[in-house]
Amino acid sequence: MYVIAGATGRVGSAAATHLLAAGARVRVLVRRPSDADAWEAQGAHAWIADLEDRTGLAEALEGCAGFFALLPFDLSADDLDAHADRLIASIASAVIAARVPRVVMLSSGGADLAEGTGPITGLHRLEQALLATGTTVIALRSGHFQEKVSDVIDLARQSSVYPVFAASADVQLPMVATADIGAAVADAFLSPSASSEAVDIIGPGYSERAVAAVLGAALGKELHVALLPEPGWQEALVDAGFRPHVAESLAELYRADEQGLLAPRGDRSMRVHTPIETTIDRVLAAR
Repeated sequence: MYVIAGATGRVGSAAATHLLAAGARVRVLVRRPSDADAWEAQGAHAWIADLEDRTGLAEALEGCAGFFALLPFDLSADDLDAHADRLIASIASAVIAARVPRVVMLSSGGADLAEGTGPITGLHRLEQALLATGTTVIALRSGHFQEKVSDVIDLARQSSVYPVFAASADVQLPMVATADIGAAVADAFLSPSASSEAVDIIGPGYSERAVAAVLGAALGKELHVALLPEPGWQEALVDAGFRPHVAESLAELYRADEQGLLAPRGDRSMRVHTPIETTIDRVLAAR
């Protein structure tokens, strides 16, 4: 039986769906009873749990063969690091208490670095905390999510603008569909490796200008790519409604990306192939 956190999110739901399709027993962790019913109808066992509740989480993990863990980035937290550390302590304690033999976690490029990567530093600390429990840890380090395009769809529709927080919109970067990450999670359980490892998940390469062209075609309009270089990042994020400490963390993340700090440096890599056109069609169909 495999326990899947974040079952209402893109990666967690894809992982659970793949495991169920393979005939595995799946327990999904959800926070609301209304989310449980849909999963129960699909054959999963739904469990109401909060990742910050280490006792309740340990109960949910009891007897499982594997646990999919992730670290939510809470924009409402007054202190991002403190919030991440509470989650990390709870997850690691629950893994120890339940003697979980295998954890697959959603990580990121740059998670090998202890500082300078904004919210990804929390993933570094989670990787280290899980390794310290003695369980086998498979850290799936992805690059850019293709689904990040959903953050700019409303702006693109209303103003025909596609904003880019970078010095150039023409640098090609690997972008991964969350459906592919979910499949990789399932595979890490069903075809397990013998020891802990960090796995870079590398998707097709696109520039932001290319993504803007695909999104524009899907929306039936030509989008103007608006570059915002570094000096204006934090101010623009605050103007967009982010709290100052969150804007600072995100600006550090963008800076790390510009500096190449999020590049693949895992123990091995795997390539996935969902094209950006497919992802954009899925995102638009779901809105």
